Order: sequence, then structure tokens, then C-alpha cells
Amino acid sequence: MLKSCPLPAIVFAVVCSLTAANAHAEKPNIVLILADDVSADMFSCYGQEGSAKTPNVDRIADEGIQFRTCFAPAICGPSRALLMTGVYGNRTGAFRNDMWAFDSRGTLFTAQHSWGKLLRDGGYKTAVAGKWHCSAKEPWESEVGFDEYCMYEGPDKIKSHFGIDVIASGQRRNIKLPDVRYWYSSMIQNGKYVEVAENDFGPDQRCEFLMEFMERKAKASEPFVAYWPTVIPHGPYSTTPDAGAVMDIELQKPDTSGMSKEEKKEALAEYTRRQNERFVNLIQYMDKLIGRLIVKAEELGIYENTYFIFCADNGTAVTAKDRGVERGVHVPYVVRGPGVKRRGVTDELTDFADIAPTLLDMAGVAHPADVLFDGKSQLPFLTGQTNTHRQWIYAYTGPVQVLRTRDYLLEARSPFYGKPDGRFYLTGDNRFGRGYQRVENLPKHAAERARFEKIVRGLPSHLEREHPFWTSKLGKRWLANNPDTTVLAEKQLYNHPDYSFYDETD
Repeated sequence: MLKSCPLPAIVFAVVCSLTAANAHAEKPNIVLILADDVSADMFSCYGQEGSAKTPNVDRIADEGIQFRTCFAPAICGPSRALLMTGVYGNRTGAFRNDMWAFDSRGTLFTAQHSWGKLLRDGGYKTAVAGKWHCSAKEPWESEVGFDEYCMYEGPDKIKSHFGIDVIASGQRRNIKLPDVRYWYSSMIQNGKYVEVAENDFGPDQRCEFLMEFMERKAKASEPFVAYWPTVIPHGPYSTTPDAGAVMDIELQKPDTSGMSKEEKKEALAEYTRRQNERFVNLIQYMDKLIGRLIVKAEELGIYENTYFIFCADNGTAVTAKDRGVERGVHVPYVVRGPGVKRRGVTDELTDFADIAPTLLDMAGVAHPADVLFDGKSQLPFLTGQTNTHRQWIYAYTGPVQVLRTRDYLLEARSPFYGKPDGRFYLTGDNRFGRGYQRVENLPKHAAERARFEKIVRGLPSHLEREHPFWTSKLGKRWLANNPDTTVLAEKQLYNHPDYSFYDETD
């Protein structure tokens, strides 16, 4: 015989149950989109000449906050490592794609925490789609923490990781392509090869995967984080479903043999024009897909309870990527979502070390106590609890460092390349390389220069000549493969000639 229960106790239990369910249902969702190899100046909300038209990125900025100045490492591996861990390369060892100190390619997600794992353990459903390129660990491994994934991977890697020979099984035609991220993309989804046709465009399918994930989780009232490190607009600059022929993945350089000097100049100029046109088309197509994610959230009734964050991993390839100057590390960053104050463009600073603590605070997940973040949560600033965020931001590529406050910039600092002082500028409110004044030798700026030096020296060692990386197996191999670093230093310490708008003289 069941014992009777007083009515107030029953009511209390029901109320508590409903309150817990509502609290769970009201947890915000997060959609984080990371573009690949594109500087801030290519997005129309940043107001620069020659940008793509990006109304959906602009919408996120308009409905929330657009950071005019966000820094990320100038090359993809270290940038993604910082984004996922919130810890600078000085401590993780992720300095450049070919410079992983302290065995960090293998230990990145065991020595530090992945926000994917922290959010998953905190009750969130997690999914990732696109390009990974972040240490030796894969997104589906437990240390990284993604429940679901749809990643572009070559047939050989799919075979080695999953034992699926897509060519021998007849699931994929054995054709050689210049790249498999765009048309007829080779993809693995939750342990299974995704069968595709030649007229399938990989970014479309990965967007569909994320939308389907969002729909399932929204209908189940499960909070989620959908991470889209999209492959766009990384080269080769392919056509898109909106512009150009199917399977036209790479524009061939003109054969200029036998041409006169003037003919050669015209042919190369036309090639550059067409490459830039494809680059812009890719960015605009990515923006269109972002719009599809926004519409899906609206249709599901979760838009107002979903954070949308858009950023890019490093500056534009060729003209900015892997350069230890501001354009190499200056990336777009816009965010909107529940509680985010509509501020428009802000002069407050942020860098990629801030993303991990921000995501945890958005989700209400505690920060780890054993490994501290180098960054700071943006959430108090985003929600208007404070009107300030960071006093300085930091970025790097290989042995080169870049540091900024709101009014001053230190770039191309590299003791390894014989440039221990770098170049120091007064920028004031100026950005994008315009109106910068070289001031390291002007006495009235000496105190600010000393402040920068104190900040840099307060950071862990950054690949100086005595850094332990150079005596490690990988470091010795790097030095053997790069006996003359002159050419690499010429690239990493200076702007591309098309963007050399300020004094870079030695």
C-alpha cells in the first residue's frame, strides 16, 4: 500500500521538477563560425574598400557587437589551438604549423582543456563541421569533446582513421582533384563516409549537417554548441554554386611563354583579377550559408536564445597569413545573442584567448581550476555589466610577436630573427595600417614603449634562441630544414607590398 503524501509536498515536487526542466530548456545555444584565411577588411561591416558584401555577418554585428580590433595568431594551427584552449602558444607550445614545442601536437588537449569537452561535460550537445587542423587529436576523440562531426578528410585519411576504403568499395570515383574541400568533397560524418556527387558542394552539405543537428537538439530541448570551422575562403579559390562552373576548383595560371612583356603583364593582371573575383564570391557564398543557419534558428524558435559568433582564423592568404604584422593577426569578430547589449562597433579589444572563457560563461559552465586561461570572458562586456574589456591583446606566428593597446602597436618583434625590439607605432583611432606613426625613438612615447616591454617580458618565453624547442628533435629538424631563415624572416616581419602603408624600415 502506497503511503499518502501531503498535497503541499506533491505541489512542491512538481514545481521543482518544472523549474529544473525550464532552467534546462532556457540554457542558451551557441553557434560559432570560423572562416579560413581571411582578414577583417573583407567583410562589409568593417567598411573597407574592395570588401565582399556580407549582409548576414553584418546583421550579427548590427544586432550585437562588432569588435573593431580582434587578434588571432597569424596561421591556422596555432590560431585554432588558442581558440579551443584559451591558452597562448607561449604555454601550449603551438607556435606555427611546423613549430609545436613541448610535444604539444600530441598533448594540446591533455595539458590544456578543450572547451568542447568542458561544454559536453557541462550538459551541452556538441557538434563540429568543416576543417579541423588542430593538433594530432581529432574532434571525435574524447579529450576534444565533440559528440557529432562532419569533417572534410581525404580518402587516405578516412581509410587510416576509420578503415573505410572509399575508392576500393566503389563509394567514390578515383579521380585526382586539386582539393577536396569544395566540389565533390570527401567527408566523414559520425564515423561514416558521406556519399557525394560531383555537383555537390562540400560547404553546403556541412551546413545542412549543422542545421539538422540544431533541429534535433532544439526539438529535444537540449542545449547545444554548433562549431563551424568552415573551409571558406581558403585556397584554391573555387567556383561556387552561385558563380562559375561545377568542379572548376582551381584557376590555372596563364602560360606566358612566348609573350611580350606587356602581354605577360596583362595576362597576369587578368589572372589576379579573376582570382580576387573568386575569393570575393567564396566569401559572399559563406555569408549566404550563415544566413541559412540564422533562418533555421528563427524557424525553430530558438534564435533569440542562441549566440551567434563569427570570426576568422588568421589574415588573408598570401597578403597577410603567417606575417607577424597587424594585418596578419587582425581578424573579424562579431557576436549577438541573449543578453548581448546592442553596442554596434566597439573600440574595446579582444583576442582569441577570450573565446574559451566566453563560451563557458555563456553556457554557465565553470572554468577549470587546474589550467588557467590567458584570456578573459567577454560576457560581462557583451551584456553591459562593464563598459571595458581588455587593456592589451596579443598574437604571434612562429618566433614573431604582435602586441596592441587601443592606441599603440608593437609588431614584428622577434629575437630569433635578430629583431628583439620590433617596430613600435602610435595608431590612435586609426586601423588597417592607415595613419600609423613610428615612435620608438621619440622620448614622449618612451613610457608606453616600456609598458609594452614589461607585458612581453611577463609572458613565457617565445622561441628566443635559448628556447628548449630548438634543442628538441622537432626543433633540430626545423633548423636543419631551414638553414637560411632570411627569406622566411622577410615574409614574417613585413607586410605584403600591396599593404605596406606605414614605415617598416629597419
